[in-house]
Amino acid sequence: MKKKEVEKYLHKKVKDGETVSPVLPEGVKNYLIDIDGTICDDVPNEEPERMGTAKFYSDALETINGWYDEGHIICFFTARFESHREITEKWLLENGFKYHSLLMDKPRGGNYHWIDNHLVKATRYNGKFTNLIEKTIKIEVFDDDFNKNK
Repeated sequence: MKKKEVEKYLHKKVKDGETVSPVLPEGVKNYLIDIDGTICDDVPNEEPERMGTAKFYSDALETINGWYDEGHIICFFTARFESHREITEKWLLENGFKYHSLLMDKPRGGNYHWIDNHLVKATRYNGKFTNLIEKTIKIEVFDDDFNKNK
């Protein structure tokens, strides 16, 4: 899916006269992917001079570009500062990464607990991009029965 097609899905949607959040077509995944330490060498924001020469991980390039070619949405989501956007976009282009968007200024610190009104599937990068598989794991969730217990 090309950038213009993605924008078409993500633009303002109106249902019954009210603006609603867009819904992606069945089977389309919206991947948010970290950069440093996930698709390339881990470069801290304090050393931006290394951003242009970071080595990319070939398995990440192959997997992500495969997802892009399958029609999924690729958004890089990084703790790099907005002032590092130009060098980051240049690096992504020069290394052949296909993507739709780039979000800067992700919170730093790594131990995220994402709370959202939409389903969030988190996949921790552990050193190698492979095909995703389904697994049953223990997770923390909000107590859906909270109001029933009062």
